[in-house]
Amino acid sequence: MIHDWQKTYQEKLTDAKTALSRIRRGARIFIASACGEPQLLVKTLLDMGKYLADVEILHFLDLGLTDYTSDVYINHFRHNALFIGANARAAIKAGHADYTPIFLSEVPRLMQRGSMPIDVALITVSPPDMNGYVSLGISVDISKTAAEVARYVVAEVNPNMPRTLGDSFLHVSEISAFVENDAPLLEFTQKSPGHIAQVIGQLIADLIDNESTIQTGVGKIPNSVFPYLQNKKDLGVHTETFTDGLMDLIESGVVTCRKKTLHPGKIVAAFCMGSRRLYDYVHNNPLFEFRPCQYVNDPYVIAQNDRMVSINSALTVDLTGQVCSDSLGFEFYSGIGGQVDFVRGSAMSFRGKSIMVLPSTTEDGRISRIVPYPSPGSGVVVTRGDIHYVVTEYGVAYVHGKSIRERAMMLINIAHPDFRDELLEAAKKQGFIYRDQTLPVVLYPKEYEVNWIDKKDTPLFFRPVKATDERAIQDLIYGLPQQDVYTRFFQNLKSFSHTVAMPLAAIDYNDKMAIAAVIGKEEPEGREQIVAIGRYINDPNTRFAEVAFTTHQDWQHRGIGTFLLRYLIRIAKEKNIVGFTADVLSQNKAMMQVFSKSGYPMTTHLEVGVYELKINFGSEET
Repeated sequence: MIHDWQKTYQEKLTDAKTALSRIRRGARIFIASACGEPQLLVKTLLDMGKYLADVEILHFLDLGLTDYTSDVYINHFRHNALFIGANARAAIKAGHADYTPIFLSEVPRLMQRGSMPIDVALITVSPPDMNGYVSLGISVDISKTAAEVARYVVAEVNPNMPRTLGDSFLHVSEISAFVENDAPLLEFTQKSPGHIAQVIGQLIADLIDNESTIQTGVGKIPNSVFPYLQNKKDLGVHTETFTDGLMDLIESGVVTCRKKTLHPGKIVAAFCMGSRRLYDYVHNNPLFEFRPCQYVNDPYVIAQNDRMVSINSALTVDLTGQVCSDSLGFEFYSGIGGQVDFVRGSAMSFRGKSIMVLPSTTEDGRISRIVPYPSPGSGVVVTRGDIHYVVTEYGVAYVHGKSIRERAMMLINIAHPDFRDELLEAAKKQGFIYRDQTLPVVLYPKEYEVNWIDKKDTPLFFRPVKATDERAIQDLIYGLPQQDVYTRFFQNLKSFSHTVAMPLAAIDYNDKMAIAAVIGKEEPEGREQIVAIGRYINDPNTRFAEVAFTTHQDWQHRGIGTFLLRYLIRIAKEKNIVGFTADVLSQNKAMMQVFSKSGYPMTTHLEVGVYELKINFGSEET
């Protein structure tokens, strides 16, 4: 180590044009990422472009503020995007620029072993500290690795670059040339989430437990979750990048990182992009630990965070769970980035969750983003084997470990209503689902979800039955003793087939309503178990609805039936139903007792061992 670093620094200090004059034709230049872009060096490079030829510009997450992809530079620069910015899409589509699809965690290894050699690295750093170390500040990501392997490194020293802590430092002796530039750093403004993003944000927040460690990708949809996390406790952060929204969670005491199992007390990140306030916030802040993507994005490192939750965006998801997120058909749109790294890392984490989010349609509402199959040319970034949660504004589907039939039904159920019939027919044509499968024409009424505690202090979650509950209903019926089956259906059923179960699941939520008592809500949705169901079927002519209940024997005598009856009465009255009718075997004393607690007058008529009950909502009992 050079002890007289000040002398070394002064010897290497020069102007931008002189520093870049050593760049040869045909060189590969790495430019630091996002808001850490060295602005003076890039401008000077463009000014010198006419003297260069076939120079490859390697960039990760270019904000699109430079124009070296324009036609005037075709013979001088060739852009190679590791993640496609807005300014590069047209050039890539026209064949004038390149896109390299790669997991971000693997880029440093390509550089280190020479598969992606770097001739020149252009980076932005903070001024040297008292020991001669500069910090890569808000852009450590792959910039540090590029600087370590490049044959020639030029650092733009900017006093506005924060000194971030962690594995973010280079010594002045490791840098070839320094150029000073006192200019404001590039800032990034996240678009405010619209109504759809806000609804998705609320649904995501419901999936995040206290003491979870979270990662969010770039974009207004993943970041829409932040405002809805204010009631969470002791969240941690291990993420590729973050924006201004994270500061509010820290200052409100939501993000503490105290319960993290890896790097407790630290927010681990590779880069950040946002406002000047954010850059000041991370400056010399020991809460933040910036590290290269080789570490931050390593799935095995990510998985060491218990309750790791990754939140990333998709362009489309097909009915089998394949996620396209870097291209729209043959048009490359963004990139793989760290999405797969965090999907796999969170899946391997103890009680981790991988969440993929997307609006149900394009912005104009004309095209569904839940699709029958990927369009020709679309690349599958997250495979159907990797996918766990999918969230649109219409709900949450947990598809991991589910059959193609189950996946298709779940994903159709969260697609936009305007496209559900079309998707249903496509699924039938492709052989994914039953040919006679139906779906409700009415949207799932989330307002009828409620939590309740039974007589044994066991929490239960009550919700309307979904079309995807068919198998769960079959499991409930097959789990009943034969006597309970006869009591409920007045016959000894030998089978409870799809043709019988489907109409009980695919209800219209108006004339046909069913409420399920569910356990396992705190686990992934695939572990839910229905332990009881109450349902009614309305006769529009009389406006009386026939009501029936089924409760697993292990959950009887806990007050569930009484709760279901009163809850269904409340819903029925909202639907202008005037009363309930029911047929109950005379020996079914427990059910008769439930009906006696309805709170409304009840009349009974006994015929051939069966009580015919009628409850009128016209007046309450006194």
